[in-house]
Amino acid sequence: QVQLVESGGGLVQAGGSLRLSCAASGRIFSGHAMAWFRQTPGKERECVAILNWFGTIPYYADSVKGRFTISRDNAKNTLYLQMNSLQSEDTAVYYCAASAATIGSSIATNYPFWGQGTQVTVSS
Repeated sequence: QVQLVESGGGLVQAGGSLRLSCAASGRIFSGHAMAWFRQTPGKERECVAILNWFGTIPYYADSVKGRFTISRDNAKNTLYLQMNSLQSEDTAVYYCAASAATIGSSIATNYPFWGQGTQVTVSS
């Protein structure tokens, strides 16, 4: 059974940091691009960061460039999102997603596998 399980969300003050983790089971991690998306009520799911299987040339949304870092540990089947200098605008449910390809995209419908989401709340 394919599973993605996020953890690490919570409440943090503006300017603070959080590290999200996504533990993947099954064979979806090996050879596949992974991504983090986020969503707030009434809005479409937004791609935050993408990392291909090789761990090179990450993609970041303009809104998080210089503050967020995506990484992966292929030996542990785990994806990470280090979030620094958090702002109230970063408040959202954050989702981990696995692509069926080695290179990812920013389009949510291109990801067949999703975690349940973890809430990140940044207080100002």
